[in-house]
Amino acid sequence: MEKTPQLADIEDLLTIRDWLRYATSRFTEAGLVFGHGTETALDEAAFLILTALHLPIDQLEPWLEARLTISERRRLWEIVTARIETRKPAPYLVGAAWIRGHRFAVDERVIVPRSYIGELLDGGLSAVVADPDGVERVLDLCTGSGCLAVLMALTFPDASVDAADISAGALEVAAKNVSDYGLEDRVTLHRSDLFQGLQGATYDLIVSNPPYVTAAAVAAFPPEYAAEPELAHFGGADGLDLVRRILRDAPAHLAPGGVLIVEVGMARDLLETEYPDLPFLWLDTEQSDGEVFALSAEALTAR
Repeated sequence: MEKTPQLADIEDLLTIRDWLRYATSRFTEAGLVFGHGTETALDEAAFLILTALHLPIDQLEPWLEARLTISERRRLWEIVTARIETRKPAPYLVGAAWIRGHRFAVDERVIVPRSYIGELLDGGLSAVVADPDGVERVLDLCTGSGCLAVLMALTFPDASVDAADISAGALEVAAKNVSDYGLEDRVTLHRSDLFQGLQGATYDLIVSNPPYVTAAAVAAFPPEYAAEPELAHFGGADGLDLVRRILRDAPAHLAPGGVLIVEVGMARDLLETEYPDLPFLWLDTEQSDGEVFALSAEALTAR
């Protein structure tokens, strides 16, 4: 009996090493765009293969010579083909993304988690939080998948966490992630247009990764980025529409000694020009330089 093209193509792809080479070649040939947790075709291939096979995401080497069953090879064929044909971000295809070793459920209702604030939380926000035990109430504004809210709950185990987003669909995804980490008693989700649904609430710490992409950049998105909710990217003509609202309204929601932390992409020069009286503290990470700022409640109130 003549083999179907699919079975013929996967017959010689026996090991994970074979599939890693094959997927890397196919992704490079297709000219895919990365940036949703990986930066190269090789890393993208490794991510999809390990996740699809339910293997540890940070351990490739031990499995390279592992031989795959026919059903596993078919699964990898489907995912590699889907990545090329749909141009969807890889995390959507496997329903998962990672920040600093923590797994989060994702789908097309939310932007793929990749905030630099996740790395800062991994270090306890030590540059701006002198007394972690004193952090009792925190807010994740524009929570999306809820990843930063979960990470804040893990970083500050004595704190209660509010997580707000305007998107009902995003909050459904966030609810799953909160439940997956068993944090329902500490993380409360709110449907809110920034602070509008949080009247009267004050916090020791507010973090936000709001939409901050310019209109021109959104219009020029490659398919991978266009697959994400535009609402989660679009920040107006210059990208700062929501950031301006956050700066305006945050003072009313910060407790004395509180801190506001916001990711703004490449808008540092524009912000410093527009707000020359604000003493922005720029928090660099391993992968970013001047893309996240911190401001104290006192600095915002003085302005």
